[in-house]
Amino acid sequence: MKKKLIQHTSEHFKKVFHKAPEHLFLSPGRINIIGEHVDYNDGFVMPAAINKYICFAISKNADSHITLVAQDLDETYQLDLNDELKPVDKMWVNYILGALHQLKAKGLNQGCSIVFSSTIPMGAGLSSSAALECGIAYAMNKLFDLGLTKQEIALIGQQSEHTFVGVNCGIMDQFASVFGKKNKVIKLDCNTLEYEYYQADFKKYSLLLLDSNVKHTHLTSGYNVRRQEVERGLAIIKQHFPEVKTFRDCQEIMLLGLKEQLGETIFKRCHFVVKEIQRVQEAAEAINRSDFKKLGQLLSETHQGLSEEYEVSCPEIDFLVHALKEEKSVLGARMMGGGFGGCSINLIEKGSEKEVINKVTKQYRNQFGIQLKAYKVKISKGTTKYKNN
Repeated sequence: MKKKLIQHTSEHFKKVFHKAPEHLFLSPGRINIIGEHVDYNDGFVMPAAINKYICFAISKNADSHITLVAQDLDETYQLDLNDELKPVDKMWVNYILGALHQLKAKGLNQGCSIVFSSTIPMGAGLSSSAALECGIAYAMNKLFDLGLTKQEIALIGQQSEHTFVGVNCGIMDQFASVFGKKNKVIKLDCNTLEYEYYQADFKKYSLLLLDSNVKHTHLTSGYNVRRQEVERGLAIIKQHFPEVKTFRDCQEIMLLGLKEQLGETIFKRCHFVVKEIQRVQEAAEAINRSDFKKLGQLLSETHQGLSEEYEVSCPEIDFLVHALKEEKSVLGARMMGGGFGGCSINLIEKGSEKEVINKVTKQYRNQFGIQLKAYKVKISKGTTKYKNN
């Protein structure tokens, strides 16, 4: 699959620019085992890069012009680094422009020709946007010796989304895309950016993603509204408990005492965040002990919180999670990503995937008239230069 993507992208580069690309880069999508909607709440998350990629075929130009070719969209965009870079009306371009805008300030002044293509499903919550931003930043850093660290590249990706796309996202997606390692999950402290790797050997279990085919974008999904709600909640908590600096200092008992002051909606949002931060710690311990039953239970608890307290699920995803939980071979299931569509992530016994996919696909089609997509994913390394070219 990876080799096919590389070949497909390289051939298109030759077709457009009449020469072979000088360099190839791969930037992966990501899953998040647990820790949803807490990356912007100073919590902990547990993401991993996966074997779905954006491939970038690139050659340097002699001048400051950049040509971007989005192969899958059959669209091209050209710019000059000497011009002022600002958002445009093509969303895919803005992810890249946001990164280039910051790279210019770090010394980027030479152009290039880029063709990119992807096997990361769009709108499925696997973070194709972070792969795009970080892939561009990583490639420019390598090609033009900008001297950036991996952490700086991840932060460039995040800032790109804040400034040029208008999504006030946390750091998790970009961090996972850049720092991913094969067969390792990352426990990331979203406050300090300290991280540690955990061996992702799920033994007789595998990770199965079910794509609801209900598309979402964070811009229209109420993502920014959720951020405002938890920020209001945290401000109220701090008034009553000055020792609380972030949600990780907050205990459930504090929230219960402030139920009236917070109001029903804000209480639910904050309660989810406090419980989810705790669940990530428990999940790390469960993975260390190879206690997959416990891990599955935590995934299912997260979904209940996302659906009922944070209210970012949707009927289609709720249906999928419920259907999976009825299967004996499934240890846990939950919505993954920003919400309002996208994928569920499921911890399932190896060997039972085909039977479960067939059964749930039929149920889902009968209920919603939508064709389900399933992806068995492997945990892979982060953004990298492809060596065999």
